Amino acid sequence: MNQLEQKLEQDFGIVFSQKDLLETAFTHTSYANEHRLLNISHNERLEFLGDAALQLVISVYLYNRYPNKPEGEMSKMRSTIVREESLAGFTKACGFEQYIRLGKGEEKSGGRERATILGDLWEAFLGALYLDQGLPAVEKFLNQVMIPQVEKGNFDRVTDYKTALQERLQVNGTVDITYTVIDESGPAHAKEFTMQVAVDGKELSTGLGKSKKLAEQAAAKAALEQLGN
Repeated sequence: MNQLEQKLEQDFGIVFSQKDLLETAFTHTSYANEHRLLNISHNERLEFLGDAALQLVISVYLYNRYPNKPEGEMSKMRSTIVREESLAGFTKACGFEQYIRLGKGEEKSGGRERATILGDLWEAFLGALYLDQGLPAVEKFLNQVMIPQVEKGNFDRVTDYKTALQERLQVNGTVDITYTVIDESGPAHAKEFTMQVAVDGKELSTGLGKSKKLAEQAAAKAALEQLGN
């Protein structure tokens, strides 16, 4: 953790007073499970808190930055910014992935490169930063790292397949679009989900993903390709 603390101070001017929060943020469940006797905390609770802080900061930014954008457009833009793959990209851009504590099995299976783990790490770090220094510190950090990429338009081209599918199917009126998990496989720390998308009760397609969100996107993408054919 010493190297991580030095990096945070040098690159972002962040110094944690509650170092246990920082350590917890960078501890994956697989590591905690392998060291149960040490009673080590993992980062899932911090992830929950960081997600809320992230959503708020990005929402406020979009509201102020685009005064003429309707709610629907801002929601779509926010979803591309905070989606799993985007957050994983920011984690790697900051070099955080090298500091996460993973279990041996997760490490061997490539967990340090998995978007699900890296996205969760980003949110957990924000949660820890919020508890340690408050929302202004989270906002300052995101203004350093995330907002400049938004300003460059780097998220304008990210496709939200679920939204695209909804717009495609509802062009002639409202329809009922549902996503259902039909299969889960793999160990607890590396699950893969199979998601089915249906319209008015009729199956359209299925998709695989390392998280339910990714599986939904994959199913929606497959449905769009099918409709295109």
